[in-house]
Amino acid sequence: MELCHVIKYQYIMTALIPTTQKQNQSGLYPSASKLKSKAVIWIAASCLMCFGLSAQEKASSASSNQIKTFNKMKNSETAVMSYGPIVMPVADRYVDLQLKVTAPATGGNLPVLIISHGHGRSNFLSSLYGYGPMADFFSKNGLVVIQPTHQNSKTLALDANLPEAPLFWSSRPKDITYIIDNLDQIISKVPGLSTRVNKEQVTVVGHSMGGHTVGMLAGMQVKDPATAKTVNAIEKRLKAYVMIGAPGAPAGLVQSARDHYPVLNNGDFSTMTQPVLIVNGDKDINPNFSVVDQWRADGYFVSPGHKSLLTVYGAEHIFGGISGYDSNETTDESPERVEFVNQCILAYLRSALNPKDNSWADAQKALNDVPGSKGRIDNK
Repeated sequence: MELCHVIKYQYIMTALIPTTQKQNQSGLYPSASKLKSKAVIWIAASCLMCFGLSAQEKASSASSNQIKTFNKMKNSETAVMSYGPIVMPVADRYVDLQLKVTAPATGGNLPVLIISHGHGRSNFLSSLYGYGPMADFFSKNGLVVIQPTHQNSKTLALDANLPEAPLFWSSRPKDITYIIDNLDQIISKVPGLSTRVNKEQVTVVGHSMGGHTVGMLAGMQVKDPATAKTVNAIEKRLKAYVMIGAPGAPAGLVQSARDHYPVLNNGDFSTMTQPVLIVNGDKDINPNFSVVDQWRADGYFVSPGHKSLLTVYGAEHIFGGISGYDSNETTDESPERVEFVNQCILAYLRSALNPKDNSWADAQKALNDVPGSKGRIDNK
């Protein structure tokens, strides 16, 4: 049956970029106040809403904080286009790989961000249809966002008795590598996009089980529970890796999780050698997996090499709602927290893609030891 592809244009309101703004050399749109050399760092425009107020300012401005947030979002419009599903036949998969591409309607030299979804209880959030708050944010800030539907998605309704079901953990990093291998073909299917993409600058973000996938792409080796063979899925072509709410080290797992998801008991952070940003919510505790405090930050503390840790204060597993708009799986609903997480990840990506960009260092200065800030950044 012939597939129907739909391009939709939408205007997304943001706090970051005016429509007339030019891109920087990384392809990303800088915010109007991004660099210190332009008088203020990029975060300054939103630090009152995202990075915290002084005690006196907080007392006088708390009630108007969210109003300022949405007013700023309405002051900037960026048209984006979404195209999908793109269906790719892939060997060793039970079903074809489905993808959605979301990109700025204009601009060139655009980097690529692949979003690896999680394994939640929802039907559609864990698929190319989910993570709208992230796909919209990063596309309107100058990235081409590609969202695969991994085989664990409930939308595919695969047999729970298939090998590796229900997580299909080893096929997930293969999906990302396939996208990189076939990026030209995928981008060419989106009308008007082929000449506008910087295919050498590819990054990946994963949430929850998607964070586990990113860990594997960054070098975390996993012993297959069924065969005892070690799986190495490292993908060094990626320019940045971001793990959000990823499972921690096996030592912290409760017994029921070891029994139900044995692969989570077989990961080895000691081999995760690539630079990675680990995003951890300090309230992200699920006794079905672990009762260890800050267990999901293990990727930072246990792995070798250069790593960064963004600790989001008050965040639970969905970080305010990153997996979908108004989703009932979000236990800490907060558009402001979603904005904060996205802003921080964007700062990390900017610096990872352009060594001369100081956004990540500036974000750390704006957050750490600042009264009322919504998180902190650590690097090693």
